[in-house]
Amino acid sequence: MSTKKILDHLIFGLFCVLMLAGSARADTNDDLLAHFTADKFPETEIAVNALPGSGLETAASILDALSDGRLLVGPDKSLYFLDKQNKIHNAKTGEIAVGAEGLSLKKVRLNNGLRSSINAALGAVTLQSPDPTRRLAAAEAVFKGRDVAAGPALQAALAKESDANIKKVMSEAQAALILSAPGDNLARLNAVDVIAARGDQDSLSLLNQLASSADGDVKGAAERAISKINSRMLLWSNVQNLIYGLSLGSVLLLAAIGLAITFGVMGIINMAHGEMVMIGAYTTFVVQEWIRTHNPALFDYSLAIALPLAFIFAGLVGMLIERVIIRYLYGRPLETLLATWGLSLILQQGVRSIFGANNREVGAPSWMSGSVHLGDLTITAGRMWIIVFAALVFFSLLALLKYTPFGLHIRAVTQNRRMAAAMGIATSKIDAMAFGLGSGIAGMAGVALSQIDNVSPNLGQGYIIDSFLVVVFGGVGNLWGTLVAALTLGVANKLLEPLTGAVLAKIAMLVFIILFIQKRPRGLFALKGRAVEA
Repeated sequence: MSTKKILDHLIFGLFCVLMLAGSARADTNDDLLAHFTADKFPETEIAVNALPGSGLETAASILDALSDGRLLVGPDKSLYFLDKQNKIHNAKTGEIAVGAEGLSLKKVRLNNGLRSSINAALGAVTLQSPDPTRRLAAAEAVFKGRDVAAGPALQAALAKESDANIKKVMSEAQAALILSAPGDNLARLNAVDVIAARGDQDSLSLLNQLASSADGDVKGAAERAISKINSRMLLWSNVQNLIYGLSLGSVLLLAAIGLAITFGVMGIINMAHGEMVMIGAYTTFVVQEWIRTHNPALFDYSLAIALPLAFIFAGLVGMLIERVIIRYLYGRPLETLLATWGLSLILQQGVRSIFGANNREVGAPSWMSGSVHLGDLTITAGRMWIIVFAALVFFSLLALLKYTPFGLHIRAVTQNRRMAAAMGIATSKIDAMAFGLGSGIAGMAGVALSQIDNVSPNLGQGYIIDSFLVVVFGGVGNLWGTLVAALTLGVANKLLEPLTGAVLAKIAMLVFIILFIQKRPRGLFALKGRAVEA
């Protein structure tokens, strides 16, 4: 037999083998998909576990569809899945199934027990995806699912991975698999070290399970790792509460700083101050509604547009209140309190009549969305920007009061009203402008608070009592005292909450301030001046 004939026979034989292999693979995949069409939980679980090694190009799509309730069975036991655009695809080929829209299709059922298997299978399918984001998500899914069946796929992906961060997560997933099944003690001890280094809540859960089931050196290593993780998480938790406290203190500062001016200059107990905050929040809502309707491209600038408008509008409302009501009530604190409380109810009802009683949606610009991750901390971008904004408002106001003639006049009236009047300062005009300034700052606070609180007619009522506490605790009319008091109360409140609960923490703060005022009636930083000290 010639060499050419031998080669022809070899090529023909190889072709037959490939055809048989392809046919076997096709039969195998048909059998695999048939488990789904049976629509029985044990059968579905068999198919889910087999998909990662099946070689089906549609494996990820099938698992996604099953997880979301989009995997469908036809009357002829054919398997389909819906894509995100509600188009029906053949589950085996991935092609759009023409004419399937008219079929009586039913969903493949799913229970909670299958979800962990699906997550693990999805992880195994996507571990070698060209998309780094999908590989990372797959490694996390294997870590959380801890399905030992994903081990070979994970090992193969780990050997090929070049991204250091993804490789680290894959190593953690591999360690989780090692600890989830009996094995060599040395390998399990090394795996405990890897999981301990990860140090999050999922790691703690895994190690707790290991400590309750293992013995010997592995049990001891798991217990030491648990102690180490708990200490670390406690530290990060305290740092997190400290950040939350600074954020709450910034919110209190924004709400109280305008009140510190009006209360300090005029001695007015303005119970309508919270409604100035509410007006600022609704100004933000109106600005965003106009932008959504007329020029959506400006949405990211909506807060920058709303800030000056809220300052002007709330300031004008404040000056109007001072000129029409408050100037006739100086020296009569009880009447002033009752009048401004009644005014607050009128303003709330007015807003309710115009905008309705329901909460209004105020969106966050893209630059205020998302969160910042630092170690085990997760800090929302909105809260961070409010801290920055509160600092800018505080130091801007401080500069205004210290370096401008208007600020000098306010300080003069605050310290000795009669002497200021004798020196030619129009105290009545200063009263109106100071009230407008305090109200305008409250309006700006409303813009910031619209990003973290519900915009409703009752928005201001949630901050008025806390604002008075901050002003009294810090020292009436003293901005530095307001800053220290706001941050102190915010941080102390957030540090107490995990120990006592939110309500008891609030009560404890109130009791502390009452006792503190008994000892220092003028607050932390009392103003100096003849009239003040009289």
